[in-house]
Amino acid sequence: MVEKWKSLALRYEDLEAQLADPAVYGDAGRLRDVNRELKELAPIAGAWRDWEAAERRRAGAEELLRDPDFKELAQEELSAAKAELRRLEERFKVLLLPKDPDGGRDVVLELRAGVGGEEAALFAGTLLRMYTLYAQSRGWKLDVVSLSETELGGVKECSVLIEGAGAFSRLKYESGVHQVKRVPETESSGRIQTSTATAAVLRSAEEVDVEIDPRDLQIDTYRSSGAGGQHVNKTESAIRVTHLPTGLVVTCQDERSQHKNRDKAMKVLRSRLYEMERERREAGTASERRSQVGGAWRSEKIRTYQFLQGRVTDHRLGMTLYKLDAVLDGDLDEFIDALAAADQAEKLRGGGE
Repeated sequence: MVEKWKSLALRYEDLEAQLADPAVYGDAGRLRDVNRELKELAPIAGAWRDWEAAERRRAGAEELLRDPDFKELAQEELSAAKAELRRLEERFKVLLLPKDPDGGRDVVLELRAGVGGEEAALFAGTLLRMYTLYAQSRGWKLDVVSLSETELGGVKECSVLIEGAGAFSRLKYESGVHQVKRVPETESSGRIQTSTATAAVLRSAEEVDVEIDPRDLQIDTYRSSGAGGQHVNKTESAIRVTHLPTGLVVTCQDERSQHKNRDKAMKVLRSRLYEMERERREAGTASERRSQVGGAWRSEKIRTYQFLQGRVTDHRLGMTLYKLDAVLDGDLDEFIDALAAADQAEKLRGGGE
């Protein structure tokens, strides 16, 4: 294994040298590939440098053990170096786990109100705000594709595009049923109500991922509703795309340009079709569903937000944080980091499957 780590570190050095080659800079595709591989190998190269330093410390400590005057100090140094080597060995195991091929994809996030009527819609709106703030904190771009609201400002359902480095690798753990326990704004007696909303995190699919026959599409235009001033009354910029073979319907009226609305709607449609095909392929083995943290079914309750106690519980981890306000303000990394770590541990136990 040590030789494999060394070969990857040498590959990193070779790629760094390639960046000094004018021929690489003259080829945009090759430059992109080199930079991408450099980014992937950088953590391994860094761990290898730490490994070499720990090996030198270990060898030096073993040499020093021969001197009776420094035996005690050398033993301490040897123990510390060996502990560091064991830590780095575990680090390499994680770094060399098979990468999620979709981890770098953008995301189509779909939220829907569940059980609880108007309160469920208000909670779905709370989740939309939470994910919007989380996306902002990560420097991602978030665009609303479709949004259906209630009279009180709740969200019946919505679709948003989230674009940014590692969006799917982070947000994939958010798919499932989110439950809230709180006194609804619509409740006059002060009773706590339990409501739900569903989050679906879809891999954003490109044209190369899904082939759609234009003859299978019915595209309708209509006037946008909601805010927009005189533009709403004059321009039929809203788009409704229906995929006839599956009956899937996607609407978009967020942009003033009909062309931009169509592009967004098609991206969501491709992502839904891609997800349908992926689930069909995996139905037999359910390989991605085996991990309890990485592949929650959408029907499973994954998290509960309890307003009275100010706490949030993730049921996959049995983890509770007493920072409800911070979580709803987009502070999700503590949960997501723990879910990612548990996912890695599950893969290590399963031999990296």
